[in-house]
Amino acid sequence: MELTLPTSLLPRDGRFGSGPSKVRDAQVSALAAPTAPLGTSHRKPAVKNIVAAIQEDLSQLYRLPEGYEVLLGNGGASLLWDAIAFCVADKHTQTAVFGEFSGKAAKAMAKVPWIESADVIEAPVGEVAACVNADGVDTYLYPHNETSTGAFSQVKRFGDASALTLVDATSCAGGVDVDVSQTDMYYFSPQKCFGADGGLWFALVSPAAIERIERLAADRWIPDILSLPLALKNSRKNQTLNTPSIANLVMMAEQTRWMLDEGGLEAMEARTRASSGAIYEWAAQRDFASPFVEREEWRSPVVATIDFDESVDTSKISAFLRENGILDIDPYRSLGRNQLRIGVFPAVETSDVEALLACIDWAIENGVGA
Repeated sequence: MELTLPTSLLPRDGRFGSGPSKVRDAQVSALAAPTAPLGTSHRKPAVKNIVAAIQEDLSQLYRLPEGYEVLLGNGGASLLWDAIAFCVADKHTQTAVFGEFSGKAAKAMAKVPWIESADVIEAPVGEVAACVNADGVDTYLYPHNETSTGAFSQVKRFGDASALTLVDATSCAGGVDVDVSQTDMYYFSPQKCFGADGGLWFALVSPAAIERIERLAADRWIPDILSLPLALKNSRKNQTLNTPSIANLVMMAEQTRWMLDEGGLEAMEARTRASSGAIYEWAAQRDFASPFVEREEWRSPVVATIDFDESVDTSKISAFLRENGILDIDPYRSLGRNQLRIGVFPAVETSDVEALLACIDWAIENGVGA
C-alpha cells in the first residue's frame, strides 16, 4: 500500500531549501507589477533606482557606520573568493575553515603568487574554527555561517589597526543581527535569507577596505570581472559592471523593504531562531535524532542540521516528503551523513517548520525509512 501524508499535517509552504531558498509571494508579484523594469537597460534610471533603493535599505538594515559603502557585482559570492585574493589580500592572510565553502575561500588565497603566507585554521565539520590574532597578518577571513554543516560563528574583528576582517555571510546575512563595524567586508549572495536568486553579490565595505582595494589595484593586474575597484566605481553609480538579472534586483528590493517594515534584523533573527529552535528542541526529544552541531552556541539559526541513527534512512524520508510537496531537506552532498538539513531563513514560517517536524514523525511512525 502506497503511503500518503495526511493533508492536515502538511505545511502551507513546503520549501525548506538552504539555497536557493523560499521566495515570498510578494517578491513574485513584484516581478509582474507594471512598474517592474524587466527587459530594460540596467544603465537607465528605472533599474538604477532599484539598485539605489537596495543600497539604501541595506544601509538602514545594517545601521552602516559612517564611511561604509554597499558594493554589488555580477557573479555571486563565490566570485568574491577570487576577487578578494586579487583585490583585498595583501601579503599575509589567515582563514578559518569549518566546512565546504570556507575551505574554497582558503584555497583561493593560497593560489595567487603575491600572497607570501596563507595560514589556515581548520576545525572538523560540525565544529567552528576561529581566527586568532597573529603578528603580520593583514587579512582575516572567516564565514559567519557554514551552509554545508549548519555551524555558526560569532562576528568579531581580528588583528591590529592595519589588518582587515572579512566575513563571508552568504547564508546568514539578513537572518541574524550583526555589528558590521566589527568587519571591513561583510559579503553575501541574495539567494538565502534575501529570497532572491544567485548571480549577484553584495558587500558592506569599510573605508579601510576601500583604501586597500584602491591601493593594491595600482600594482596588480586584475581581470575586470574580479576587479573590486571597478565594482566600487559602478556601485557608486547604482549599477554593475555587466548586465545583471533585473528580476533578481526586483526580488532583492522587495525583500529588503519587507525586512525593514517587519522590524529589521532584530525581527529577522527572532523569526529564524524561533524556527531553528523548534527543530533543535524536536531533535533533543527524539531518541533517533540529535543536532549535528553539538555545542549549542555553534548551532546555526538559519540552517539546522540533524543527525539520525541507523534505524532511520534519511534519504528515504526526504524522498517520501518530496513526493508530498516538502522539498530540499537533504544533507550537503559531500558530508556523506545520515542527516537532514533544513533551511529556516526569514521567509520560512515557524508554523510550517512545526508542520514539517510533524510530517517527519508521521513518516517514521509509519515505517518510512526503516
